[in-house]
Amino acid sequence: MVLQALVDHKGCFTNINVGWPGKVHDAHVFRNSGLFRRLQEGIYFPDHKITVGDVEMPIVILGDPAYPLMPWLMKPYTGALDSEKKLFNYQLSKCTMVVECAF
Repeated sequence: MVLQALVDHKGCFTNINVGWPGKVHDAHVFRNSGLFRRLQEGIYFPDHKITVGDVEMPIVILGDPAYPLMPWLMKPYTGALDSEKKLFNYQLSKCTMVVECAF
């Protein structure tokens, strides 16, 4: 059985989707979830921004390589990676530790 969960930066579960058979691909589950629809429609994070240093940026969710790259979803680079992409993936994986700790 597939469990899809969204965890905020503090490790609190904010969305859970469970019930799809285990053979269903994660990306299919995600694209058919209410969470995906709300993110696409701009309902989940309506005009929320965060300031990092002096740069204002939109709130995004983090996904693994199975998920589609979207304006509101960051995922790691795949394939042959240069040092900048490897560094990005490393920093992104540090952020996803919050999710692992939540579980």
